[in-house]
Amino acid sequence: SWQVWAIYMLLAANLSKQQAPKQACPSCNDAQLCNCSSMGLDFIPPGLPVKITMLNLAHNRIKHIRSQDLQQTVNLRALLLQSNKISSIDEDSFQTLEKLELLDLSNNSLAHLSPMWFGQLFSLQHLHLQGNFYRDLGESSPFSSLRNLSSLHLGNPWFSVIRQGNFEGIELLNKLWIDGGNLSQYEQGSLKLIKKINHMVISLTNSDLFSEIVRDLLHSVIWLEVREIKLAVETKGLVENSTRPFRMQKITCKDAFFTDQSISRLLVLLKEITSLREVEAIDCVLEGKGVWDTKEIARSGQSFVETVSIINLMMQNFHLFFDLEGMESQVNKLKRLTITSSKVFMVPCKLARHFSSLLYLDFNDNLLVNNRLDETICRDAWPSLQTLNLSQNSLKSLKQTAKYISRLPKLNNLDISQNNFGEIPDVCEWPKNLKYLNLSSTQIPKVTTCIPPMLEVLDVSANNLKEFGLQLPFLKELYLAKNQLKTLPGAAPIPNLVVMSVRRNKLNGFSKEEFEGAQVGAVHLSLMECHRSLVVSLICILVFLVILILVAVGYKYHAVWYLRMTWAWLQAKRKPKRAPPKDICYDAFVSYSENDSNWVENIMVQELEEACPPFRLCLHKRDFVPGKWIVDNIIDSIEKSHKTLFVLSEHFVQSEWCKYELDFSHFRLFDENNDAAILVLLEPIQSKTIPKRFCKLRKIMNTKTYLEWPIGEEQQQMFWENLKRALKS
Repeated sequence: SWQVWAIYMLLAANLSKQQAPKQACPSCNDAQLCNCSSMGLDFIPPGLPVKITMLNLAHNRIKHIRSQDLQQTVNLRALLLQSNKISSIDEDSFQTLEKLELLDLSNNSLAHLSPMWFGQLFSLQHLHLQGNFYRDLGESSPFSSLRNLSSLHLGNPWFSVIRQGNFEGIELLNKLWIDGGNLSQYEQGSLKLIKKINHMVISLTNSDLFSEIVRDLLHSVIWLEVREIKLAVETKGLVENSTRPFRMQKITCKDAFFTDQSISRLLVLLKEITSLREVEAIDCVLEGKGVWDTKEIARSGQSFVETVSIINLMMQNFHLFFDLEGMESQVNKLKRLTITSSKVFMVPCKLARHFSSLLYLDFNDNLLVNNRLDETICRDAWPSLQTLNLSQNSLKSLKQTAKYISRLPKLNNLDISQNNFGEIPDVCEWPKNLKYLNLSSTQIPKVTTCIPPMLEVLDVSANNLKEFGLQLPFLKELYLAKNQLKTLPGAAPIPNLVVMSVRRNKLNGFSKEEFEGAQVGAVHLSLMECHRSLVVSLICILVFLVILILVAVGYKYHAVWYLRMTWAWLQAKRKPKRAPPKDICYDAFVSYSENDSNWVENIMVQELEEACPPFRLCLHKRDFVPGKWIVDNIIDSIEKSHKTLFVLSEHFVQSEWCKYELDFSHFRLFDENNDAAILVLLEPIQSKTIPKRFCKLRKIMNTKTYLEWPIGEEQQQMFWENLKRALKS
């Protein structure tokens, strides 16, 4: 009935109130930081300190934020609630957090955003809302009160609509990140309300919205980064009726997809943005062969772009790529060109000669080879180039490479590292103004006079050099790490050297501060200083061998057993005397194997306990205290017994618990210097069967009489008489 249901709900609510304080956050430190992440919390724990400035509740199971949850934490500056299951927030939950600067609600289950949540967050600078379930930002702006907001990250796979007024109240952002992969509706002018954005990142698969968004950002965004777009052939202009001057200076396309047609059109449209100075493409795909509409591109006028970066461009038919004839007029304003990891194997000489303003060229990680380098760096190509990076290509001949590069009259910085030159000639031709040369990881076995003498910086690290004796009078920095050097270079050939790196070589000696100014040959250093790695390795090996020997010796001579028994006996001795003479309870404690229980319990016990006067025997089955540690029971029983009676047999020697009883009896023999042990041989057994470490017991068997159970009935009667006499002694 409903009455029963109501009572049940009241009881459940009362129980939850009683259990709520049990979920607490103990991880608060003196720096006023509370880290409660990944603790399986179902709600914000109560009793948080008032003074805390950072609260991390990420990666829990919180579903709801109540009004009172954060009411006391008025000094919070950072609140991390990402990766929970938050689906609802009371409107005044953050009302007291006027000092909050960072709020992370990403990767939760929020289906809508309320302006009331952020109404009192006047100090908020960083807000993360991505990875929730909301489809839009509402009819108005949820951020209207956030005047100090610096970075905003929003969007999710279901986010589909941006409306006018959604960003009202935001005037300046350092970074705006919108995950709009499924954005299908954008109301014109929505982003125009933000006056300045230093860096905007937007994931946008709907290419129809591209031009509309760019038009709204021309006057506000400095750096626009568009991700995951599959660019169609855009017919509308990017500028149209927009007034100059524009603010946009850099456009980045990341994980984008282009065709020959779409990229031809894009090059035309980007010229409309007269403020644009840098274009970047990262991890993009080009489906085409370079068949661009160069006539339309040329008719559209001069480009204002000065820097182009293409990183990891994927082209399936890169070997069929056209020579871009007709693009010559579009490259003369470029100053920096980077094309890395994009399978470039040649640049046509005609095109290369028109890069008249280029200062920096980076072809790292491509497919350049020596026989095509003559075309790429032909005469009069790259006339203004100062820095060239050809590292990680397929160059094989250092002599040929140097010859072609010598055609660059203004070059002063050259990186040809990570090419497999192998050999180095004695004479090479280089640019006259070359100051920096990187030959690291080129497999050269030695350095020769091929190295230009006018260098100021030389990097030949990670090669196979065994010595360095070049005369480089202008050299200031020398990098020799990861070689096979056994001695340092002489000082006279490099008089102006300021920096030298020689780590990971095979040097026999090195200078230290106390030897400043001394000759290397005159310095005598310890073995540790010269061969630190070898000495440390030898020490580790010796320590390991010593430990191994100690373990072997200890095992052979039962050192572990002695230590264990000594510790157990010391522990027993530290306890109060359990059985002073007046507290002796038994005539004998009987130690026997379970396999011999039939003889002990049915024959010996009856004979001794029914004698006149009867003997009091202690048996483990009958007299051990239940619940007590077995070893403690053994010690107590031996101490409370006048004698210890061992019923020896093959089974006894093999029993683990009989061994413990022997152990403690063995200590008692030493400790009290008495003969409290009585040995009864139930069956013939060699004295050597008893472990050698029980030296006292072995001595008893070798020097004193022990009782042996006879087979005949007449002899058995004498056995009982002798045993009773031994127990009474």
